[in-house]
Amino acid sequence: MADEHRQEEQIQEENASVSPDTEIQGEHDLKDALKKIKESASEEDPKPSSQLNLRTILGGDLLTSEMVRSQIWLFVLIVAFSIVYVAFRYQCQQDMLTIDKMEQQLKDAKFRALSSSSRLTEKCRESHVLEILKQNNDSLLHQADQPPYIIEVPE
Repeated sequence: MADEHRQEEQIQEENASVSPDTEIQGEHDLKDALKKIKESASEEDPKPSSQLNLRTILGGDLLTSEMVRSQIWLFVLIVAFSIVYVAFRYQCQQDMLTIDKMEQQLKDAKFRALSSSSRLTEKCRESHVLEILKQNNDSLLHQADQPPYIIEVPE
């Protein structure tokens, strides 16, 4: 704390000892410095060097604002194609999931149809039908005693 107080006192003493000529000289130096800064500063980007090496690529010097401005539509096109590619890939994956689900439903339906067909075939067999007829005595249907007749029709 005491050191800071001493430093402030020294600065005040130096400021008090500055003559008016020194102040004018300081203002003149300040104006010269501002002129030099204004001359050296420009809003234009520096031209990139003609050498293309790894340092310029990794350093980002390759992507100057002039180059980006001249190729902005290319960048927009690349971004648009990327978005379309991702969207189509997502849609394709969704369609593939739907196809897999429908194939599983088709397998289940085929299995149910096969099972129903086998039960129907079992119930329609002659032996099964005869058993049902014997169990129902009130039926007028019975097994034929004589073989079927073949009727020949002359042409």
